[in-house]
Order: sequence, then structure tokens, then C-alpha cells
Amino acid sequence: MFLGTELAGLVELALAVLIIGVAALVFGTVSFGMGVVGTPPLLLLIDAKTAIVVVNTHTVLISCLVLFTTRQHLDLRKSRGLIIGGLVGTPLGVLLLNVSEPGALRIVIGGVIVVLGLLNLREIKLPFATFPGSGFFFGFITSMAVTAISIGGLIAAIYAIAQKWPAQTVRASLAALFVLSGITQVALYAVSGLYTASTAVTVGLTVPGVLIGFGLAGLLVGRLNEKAFRYVVVVLVIFGGSVLLARELLV
Repeated sequence: MFLGTELAGLVELALAVLIIGVAALVFGTVSFGMGVVGTPPLLLLIDAKTAIVVVNTHTVLISCLVLFTTRQHLDLRKSRGLIIGGLVGTPLGVLLLNVSEPGALRIVIGGVIVVLGLLNLREIKLPFATFPGSGFFFGFITSMAVTAISIGGLIAAIYAIAQKWPAQTVRASLAALFVLSGITQVALYAVSGLYTASTAVTVGLTVPGVLIGFGLAGLLVGRLNEKAFRYVVVVLVIFGGSVLLARELLV
């Protein structure tokens, strides 16, 4: 493989950097979407488990960058349930990635995401998302899904939007969730043998995509007002869930 990576050649490496860059642009703007944007096209270049590990590792990096720039907007009192649930759900996600075929899980998650996203688009209130303790549940499901199939941040976004937090608080809270659960993910990937030497090289050579995407996102975020931010988030939720469903049901 090219330069010790899991990619076939220079063209494939350039495509991987581009894919990661576009995914990082989306994540840097709304603090989720790295998996739903990055993983499907990466599957054309590398195997599924490697793609998941690469995308989730880069999610940790860009989450740190987003959290650093939005740290003053982080309210741990509001988001602690989401974050704790994420930490608890991560080991189960690693187990699922190691031992299961995640196709059925993707179908279920995709269906739930689309339904909840449509409810948000029509501004229908989701009372269960504001129940005491619901943050833990949403964080748990999010991290389990992200760890196993690299797609699930949409669920946490639905929860954050239902709380009617300001845009920067949403970005900071989701970034904090992905920093802490992501560090746990990477450690468990390594312990369970999912993080190989070639995977590490692939991650290292595609880091420029993360930095470029984050830089472009910084230019875009300042142009979004609160209403536009929420609309973009909900549209991405519905699009991501639809892509996830279509991929499993039509392929």
C-alpha cells in the first residue's frame, strides 16, 4: 500500500484528504457530521472498519479545535448528562464494531434520525428530549453509534436543538462530548487491535484535510445567525439519516 497507508496510491491519498477536508468543514461549522459526510466516500478507498477508525480519530482532533474556540460558551451544568452518557456508551460501541455486522443498526438509527429531524424541521416539540436525565440517554446512544459505525452525532444534535441552546453553546457542548468520548474511543480501538500501524499512517497523512476544513469552517460560522444555524443543523440531520437509510436499503 502507498507510503505504508491502507490507500492504493497518491490519487487515493489526495481523495482521502479532500474527503476528510469536506467532512471537517461540516463538523467545524455545526460540531457534528464528520461520519455521515466522511465515512461513505472513504469506503470506496479503504475497508469499513479502517474508515470508521480514521474518521473517528479525526473527529477527536477537530473536536478539540472547535472546543478550544468555543470554550467560553460551554455550560457543563447543562451538558454534563450528554457527556457522561457518551462516555458510558463508548465501550459498547467498540464491542459492536468488533463483533457485529452493523447494517441493521444503521437502518434503525437512520430511521430514527429522519423522523426526529422532520419533527424538528416542522418545529414540533420533542418533550422526551427535555425530560430530566434525557441528556444521558441521548449521549449514550450517540457515542455507541458513532463508535460502532461513525455516524450518530446527528442524535446528539437533535437533543441540543431541542434544548433551544444558543448556536455557540450547541457547538461547544457537542465538541466536548466528542472530545471526551473520542479519546476513549481511540484508546479502546488501540487496545482491541483496531488501530494498526497502517491505520495510524493513514490518519497522519490525512490530517491536513482536518486543518483546512476547520479553517474554512471558521469563515462560514461567523456568517450564520441563530435561525440559519438551526436550519442548517436540522437539514443536515435529515440528509444524513436519509443517506444512511438509502445506503443500507438500496445497496
